[in-house]
Formats: sequence, structure tokens, C-alpha cells
Amino acid sequence: MIDILNGYLIQHKSISIPGLGTIYVERLPAMNDFTNRQIHPPSFKFRFDKYFDAPDKDFFTFLASNRNIPEYEAIKQYNEFAYELRNRIRHQEKFVWPDVGVLSQEMSGEIHFESSDPAAYLAPVTANRVIRQDAQHALLVGDQEMTTQDMTDLLGEGTFVEKESWWIYALILFAIALSILFFHFIRSGQGLDAFGGQ
Repeated sequence: MIDILNGYLIQHKSISIPGLGTIYVERLPAMNDFTNRQIHPPSFKFRFDKYFDAPDKDFFTFLASNRNIPEYEAIKQYNEFAYELRNRIRHQEKFVWPDVGVLSQEMSGEIHFESSDPAAYLAPVTANRVIRQDAQHALLVGDQEMTTQDMTDLLGEGTFVEKESWWIYALILFAIALSILFFHFIRSGQGLDAFGGQ
């Protein structure tokens, strides 16, 4: 019966056990491992909720069709299974549910569920960063769709390009200032003698 219950649990993501609770399947997304340059695959873990323990009507139909018995017989067999399971746990026995986890009773009387480690059906894949310098792709700018080349052209028009020949402008300004000083001394009548000694 456990194989059929595991099949239902995987397909429907939950299974309820009367008098105990419900076991849920939770999907864990794929994880990036940047240091090892890997992407780990998605996995699953099981969670136990002791407050909801009523099986679905579909569950008994599933159980009856898989065991080739009438539905009322499936209800009876499952309730007997759940009753035996509750009794085993109440007598401080651990119930190991293959591929799902372990059900046991704590000292306080609470039902404790320990999920088994999910089997890794998929292996991690290597993730190498690819940088393409001149790749073109579409961008949405406001309400317009543009390519990366269009954006480069648009942003390149109004930009100031700093020239590395700034020293030429400084030299021209120095020459103009020097010529103004020279003409100033000549007009004032001092001439070149003003620069010499006595």
C-alpha cells in the first residue's frame, strides 16, 4: 500500500492520514552556486501538518482503481491502515515511510515528522558566464522598442568627447597673454629696456 500512497503523494502533492494529519510535498527551486559556478536542480521536501487530516474523495477513487477493489473497500482498508499507524506511533514506535520520512511521537504527545533527504534525480550543471560585446537585442525604452545599436547611436550624439590636446589651447592662451604684455610695454614707452638691467 505504501507504493500506492507514495504515487498519490507525488502526483497530488499531499496525502491526508485520518487522525494524524497531512503530508505535503513542497518544491524547492533551483539554486545558483556562484562560487562553484553551478546551478543545482530543483528538489522536493516533505512537510507535515497535524491540523488537517480529512482525505479527499479523489484519494479513495485513486486507491480503489490502483488496488482493483470497490471504493467502499478502499475506504475501509485505508482507515484500518491509518488506525494501525496511529497505534504504532502512540506506543512510541517510529514509522519509517520509505522515501518520505519518519513519523514518531514526542514526549509531549505531539506527532513529530522528520522529512527524509530528497533524492537527487538531477545533477547540478555548470554555469559559465558568457559576455557578448557586440550582440544586439531589443530594449523597451518608454513605449518604444529599440535595439542596442539604436541606443548607442542615440546616447552617442549628445555626449562630450574630451580631447587629449588641451595643452594646445593652453599654449595659444599663453602666447596671446605674452603678446598683450609685449604690446603694453612698447606703448608705455619702456620698450625692451624695461627688461634689462641699469
